[in-house]
Amino acid sequence: MTRDDRYKLFGVYVSADVFDSLAEVLYAEAGVVDYEAYFDASASTVPAGDPGADATAELVSELVATFADCYDAADFEAARRVDPDAFVLAQLAADPRLVADARERFQAAATIRDADLRTVQTAIVAAFLSRTATFEEE
Repeated sequence: MTRDDRYKLFGVYVSADVFDSLAEVLYAEAGVVDYEAYFDASASTVPAGDPGADATAELVSELVATFADCYDAADFEAARRVDPDAFVLAQLAADPRLVADARERFQAAATIRDADLRTVQTAIVAAFLSRTATFEEE
């Protein structure tokens, strides 16, 4: 269990283009220059107040809140076409309860879609990022 002043790290596997989109969001929101190396892979938590962690915590919070809509908008077939060796691990930080909620939702979606977790995570995160970009442009 983490203290209230720390975020829990967890990973989602996404396609390279979705990873690049996440990196762009983190650069715009928090000035994260090298997203791939930003979080220490051996750490399980990061302190609240870290700009990249705060940005991903907000992203995860919004993703969990809009998960059903993102699921409905997700292009699972496009995600299925991603080469199985081409997925990239994207580290995210969030409140431990949100991490558990996100993991449960992704797992349930994978079960419903009868798909692997990487495919589901790619499709739903891509839908979320598309949705977020659309709202920001309005």
